Amino acid sequence: MPTLVFIPGLLCTSVLFKDQMSELAKTQPVFTADTTGLDSITGMAERILAQTEGPLILFGLSMGGYVAMETARLDAERVRGMGLFSTSAQADTPDKTQMRKELVRLSSIGKFKGVTPRLLPKFLSPQALKDEALTQSVMQMAAEIGQHNFALQQQAIMQRLDQRPHLPAFTRPCVVVCGELDELTPPDLSEEMDSLLPDCVLNVLPGVGHLSTMEAPDACLVAMQELIKRAEKS
Repeated sequence: MPTLVFIPGLLCTSVLFKDQMSELAKTQPVFTADTTGLDSITGMAERILAQTEGPLILFGLSMGGYVAMETARLDAERVRGMGLFSTSAQADTPDKTQMRKELVRLSSIGKFKGVTPRLLPKFLSPQALKDEALTQSVMQMAAEIGQHNFALQQQAIMQRLDQRPHLPAFTRPCVVVCGELDELTPPDLSEEMDSLLPDCVLNVLPGVGHLSTMEAPDACLVAMQELIKRAEKS
């Protein structure tokens, strides 16, 4: 039976997937990837492969999606399925790289506040912003990751590979999920991945922002369950 590997995004912890993990752990072995302490997407992927055994089904959101695709590139034989949530196969653009460098610079001089109320609209839809418990969870995750890991993760993201040339070679079942209102990784990026992956299902979630697994936990759980079924048949 494949191990389900959950890979958090930038400034996120396992809380990102808590609703899905609590249900899927009833029937499958689960593993949360550690994305801290490293400044390389490849390093994070290599850590997953080293810390797990046997076949894997990967679920990654945003930065976690970058790590999932890199893990599949490094060892496609072990990866039996891949769920890509709110992410992109493209490398960083020069504009985004410059923005990340500035955020890291500010954080290094004592201005790191994680995900502040001002930044929440980038992570959550207008409707989700009204959910105080949800917004507090997002800010708490960022506080737990902290400035040092924020800087390392941004470095990893800036240097990530363009995975588009590699996706057509991954023939295992995949699902790509994106919020309709996602500003950070808009739906066209999900549509691009769907077009490149040979065996893929695309789900665009109406009214949902970037943190899709937290905003639409049930829909994301169903997408994961359906992928697991497809992977077990393949």
